[in-house]
Order: sequence, then structure tokens, then C-alpha cells
Amino acid sequence: MPVFRWGHAWNAFQDLEREVDRLLGSMNFTMQGVRLGRNFPAVNFYDFEDHFLLTAELPGTNREDLELSLADGVLALKGKRGFPEDVPENAFRRTERFRGAWQRTINLPDRIIEEGLKAELTKGILKITLPKAPETTPRQIPIMEGGDE
Repeated sequence: MPVFRWGHAWNAFQDLEREVDRLLGSMNFTMQGVRLGRNFPAVNFYDFEDHFLLTAELPGTNREDLELSLADGVLALKGKRGFPEDVPENAFRRTERFRGAWQRTINLPDRIIEEGLKAELTKGILKITLPKAPETTPRQIPIMEGGDE
């Protein structure tokens, strides 16, 4: 009588998944529907007491190729990045960094003091400091007694 062990039933599928990942990882392009390429930079978003800090990894991107804007509580990052000019495109055997134009929008959770915004690009890391606006406290409205008119 054969014994079926659930713990080992998925080993063949796990092996297949590893082989497909290995195969797709060695290709020089992204297959739509199988593996989605990321066409924007990775970001981290930090919440401090008096400000937010957003960092984005942008190796190989020049300051002139970046554009930042803020409207209606949405921070928009736009940029572009190409391959190094001294390397011909047919010389690449593997490319993992995206290239071309990209755009990313991030909804901000609180109000921001727009005059205090700072952005700095250092060694491929973009740091955006977003100072928080002071919280507005509800104002009490006195209620007057109405007359008999």
C-alpha cells in the first residue's frame, strides 16, 4: 500500500519554481505576464516626529534628469536613466537596472510645509525631507442664546 506524505508532495513544484527562476533570471529581458520588471526606483519612507524622509535609490541618474513636484498631498518623482555612454548596447549580457523614463507618485499621509521641502542627491541616493505641518486643533465656536423675535 503506497503511503502519500503531504510534507514531500510539493518538492517537485519547488524544484520547478527554482529552475524557472534561474532560467528567467539569466535572460536579458522581462517576459510580460511571467515576471514583471520594475520601471521605477525603490523607495523607503520614514515617519519622524516633525518630518517625513523619503529615500530613493537612483544609481547612475544625474540631478538634471530628475523632477520633483508636490500637489494635493501627492509627491511626484520623475526621471530618466540610460546605459553608460562608453559601453555599446550589444556588450550587455545581463541588465538588472531599469533604463528609460520613469514616474512614481506617493500619497503623503499628512499635511506638509511646502516651503521647508529639501531634496538632495548624493552617491545615487535621493533624500527628500518633508516637514510636517503643525496639527490644527478644532476651534470651539460659542453658541449664543437666541432672542424671542
